[in-house]
Amino acid sequence: MPGRAVSYRALVLTVTSVNVNGLRAAAKKGFVEWLAGTSADVLCLQEVRAEVKQLPESVREPGGWHVVHAPAAAKGRAGVSLYTRREPDRVQVGFGSAEFDGSGRYVEVDLPGVTVASLYLPSGDVGTERQDEKLRFMGEFLAHLKGLRERAAGEGREVVVCGDWNIAHEKADLKNWRGNTKNSGFLPEEREWLSRVLEPGEGGYVDVVRALHPGVDGPYSWWSYRGRAFDNDTGWRIDYQMATPGLAARAVKAYVERAATHAERWSDHAPVTVVYEHGAS
Repeated sequence: MPGRAVSYRALVLTVTSVNVNGLRAAAKKGFVEWLAGTSADVLCLQEVRAEVKQLPESVREPGGWHVVHAPAAAKGRAGVSLYTRREPDRVQVGFGSAEFDGSGRYVEVDLPGVTVASLYLPSGDVGTERQDEKLRFMGEFLAHLKGLRERAAGEGREVVVCGDWNIAHEKADLKNWRGNTKNSGFLPEEREWLSRVLEPGEGGYVDVVRALHPGVDGPYSWWSYRGRAFDNDTGWRIDYQMATPGLAARAVKAYVERAATHAERWSDHAPVTVVYEHGAS
């Protein structure tokens, strides 16, 4: 088995999530070198935008990792992947949706004591079919999140759903919130839906990064390539790790791996990393 065997029941579990904005392009810009140096035990990728055979070997099957790729049926779109240091006990592509299971937007794996998922929630555009699609996805996915948490609890497992959720939840989650109140990604109905994901009586998940960074703006994880958004830190926090309360309580560190300079970016998103330590039950 390549790599070290890592378990939620081990002392530390480090999980990183990043939208790579095209894995083939990212591989040419520095992702391969970043991957070689990461200390993550689990890596969740979104917007891979390639069929498995199109990926260079350095990212298709890198040494020391077990990899699951879930490309979209529509070529060149979406696509999610999961890299784990140990072989998963179970792999599931999609969440039981007739409309969305072939869209390359969700994959989950079981590791000892924890289920980890990579999510690429659709981006929308107000007044278009894309926004209608996003809302349909959100409706189906909340039901899955509830069922996933309940099943995991019955098995004594924890859950973390990582990815690009394409919604900024609160004003602190995007720099220019005033200018985006009528735009997809910060619409009242989208924000309310995310509140339902986090509501103890409904979704029951915890926004781990926000829990460790209360009362501050950001930390942002996406910056437009337009203008000087990155240099001015005019960003959005739309990349989340949503965990069940038991796992969230064990999160001791959360940070965005922001590139030092604009030129060193290999995606318009930055990796979001959380370190979970196993404490006494």
